[in-house]
Amino acid sequence: MTIGILSDTHGYLHPAITEEFAGVDLILHAGDIGSEDVLNALEQLAPVQAVYGNVDGQALRLRTAEHQRFDVEGLRFWMTHIAGRPGRWQRNMGRALAQDPPDVFICGHSHILQVERVQHLEGMLFINPGAAGRQGFHQEKTCLRLRLRDGAIYEADVIHLDRSSE
Repeated sequence: MTIGILSDTHGYLHPAITEEFAGVDLILHAGDIGSEDVLNALEQLAPVQAVYGNVDGQALRLRTAEHQRFDVEGLRFWMTHIAGRPGRWQRNMGRALAQDPPDVFICGHSHILQVERVQHLEGMLFINPGAAGRQGFHQEKTCLRLRLRDGAIYEADVIHLDRSSE
């Protein structure tokens, strides 16, 4: 199974995402979607699980949730928009993660690409896909593809969107 992961599109769907996510089985959007048009376009590519971010208005909040917990291929996922990062959690996330760590934790908000195993949280895989949109201080637009097989993650690809069509 292949999962496309992105965040912080802020109403802009980079044209390379259509090609990069072609054939994925699931798309995860970690908030700051920015417009229903982005969500609708992603839903044309594959089923979508999404959370809302701090810039998302009422229409997107009605279609998404602040937190999503779900299982994929035997792995427990937890996705939210604002969470911080390992060692610098926000909004009591450190305590919540310690009580019930998922196998994969995904968040956005910082626009900083980070993929890290968190050993003290049972080896949880922390993913922040960076930002795929145009707004923000990030210099590169990024997203990820995650491949699962037999209940395990076996590959993660970082996609640099502005370079993907070169």
